[in-house]
Amino acid sequence: MSETRVHLSKTEPAAYQALDAFSKTVGQICAANGIDDRLKEIVMIHCSQLNGCAYCVRIHVDRAVAAGVDTDVLTQISTWRESGVFSDRERAALELAEAFTFISEGGVSDDVYDRVGSVFTEKEYAALSWACVSINAFNRIVIAGRYPVPPRTSQAQA
Repeated sequence: MSETRVHLSKTEPAAYQALDAFSKTVGQICAANGIDDRLKEIVMIHCSQLNGCAYCVRIHVDRAVAAGVDTDVLTQISTWRESGVFSDRERAALELAEAFTFISEGGVSDDVYDRVGSVFTEKEYAALSWACVSINAFNRIVIAGRYPVPPRTSQAQA
């Protein structure tokens, strides 16, 4: 990943700033509609994992830790279907994250919509949906631009 690519956020900062503002609005919508930071960050991590975006995974793992998500939960996000550490709300949110991330594979099926809708209110569903839209947009920018994810200084010395 040493190849240099166009850095969209630097080349056209107005568009990136608009996406960043959108992301902040989505965060406010989540908070206003009962989606706490823990749940939002679990969704952000899973979308980023599914897309293969190491840069966004790192950012959202840091935010998840700040929101109180422990290592046991973090390490099991990618295997949530087989894990017993997730609540019904978290499982529904993770399923919705997959549907939005793989939207080209049949959209959000009626089964997923009904399962997720039985757990979340309309406002919560909308907030989580916007969160998925937001992180998937960021993932595409970062992956296309091959943003680097170097070792952290403290880890590099270990």
